[in-house]
Amino acid sequence: MTPFELAEPTSLADAIALLDPNDTAVRPIAGGTAMMLMMKMGIYEPQKLVSLRKIEPRYSEISATDGGGLRIGAVTPLRQLETSTVVAERIPVISRTMRRLSNVRVRNVARLGGHLAHADPHLDLPPVLIALGATLVIAGPNGERTIAVEDLFQGYLETALAPDELIAEVCIPRATANTAYLKHTTRSADDWPALGIAVALDMKDDTVSGARVAIGAATDTPRRLTEVETILAGAVLDESALRKSGEAAVVEAEVHGDARGSAAYKRELIRVFMGRAIQQAAGRVV
Repeated sequence: MTPFELAEPTSLADAIALLDPNDTAVRPIAGGTAMMLMMKMGIYEPQKLVSLRKIEPRYSEISATDGGGLRIGAVTPLRQLETSTVVAERIPVISRTMRRLSNVRVRNVARLGGHLAHADPHLDLPPVLIALGATLVIAGPNGERTIAVEDLFQGYLETALAPDELIAEVCIPRATANTAYLKHTTRSADDWPALGIAVALDMKDDTVSGARVAIGAATDTPRRLTEVETILAGAVLDESALRKSGEAAVVEAEVHGDARGSAAYKRELIRVFMGRAIQQAAGRVV
């Protein structure tokens, strides 16, 4: 790696002040699990890194909010999400997802904000947070703004963040109990997935009164599948509804092939896993 300067501000405001909107060689770093790999491979050669590890403790904390939701600081380690009792009690789909996210060594170091800001479509939490209706508090030199997680991702490794903005917090509203995340890996269990599908259902008896569906890994960005949501709204979850949901997802998803499978292979995965994710969210054993 080429030499670089490391700044360690003790407040979020100071960290933002150190970022330069006109200099791409200045970048923030939290856990660094993605940044350091890119630096070692020579893909990125920063002149200055602004570490977020010493900023206010609130940005490394998880707290319960009124109505059953969560506020999670962006510098919270992923391992903390995995082991948090308040996360397990309020939004257990996140706890379940974390157990298969990469490996424990990465989860010990990686931070939530960096996980999202990296914008790799293969990551697990983005589709889960999209299905949960989560929002982001983004801090910059002109104050804070709030956006939906689904609006963060603009392209492969591209986000809606300005160069001098940071993700400060992730806010998750009360989660329905009928939420599931399924992924399929083609190599080892901790490898990048070929497909990830998150489903959150509002159920009344056997009928879906509302749905949020998100996909990752098979597409160039994590995204909502609103056509699938429309099919599910008001539907009884029979074989016809599950089949229609899978077919609609294949059409809507704009699938891309990569080293983990061709586009045709991933489309077939979507047809199969969409129905499974919906049934799991509905509390059925599949």
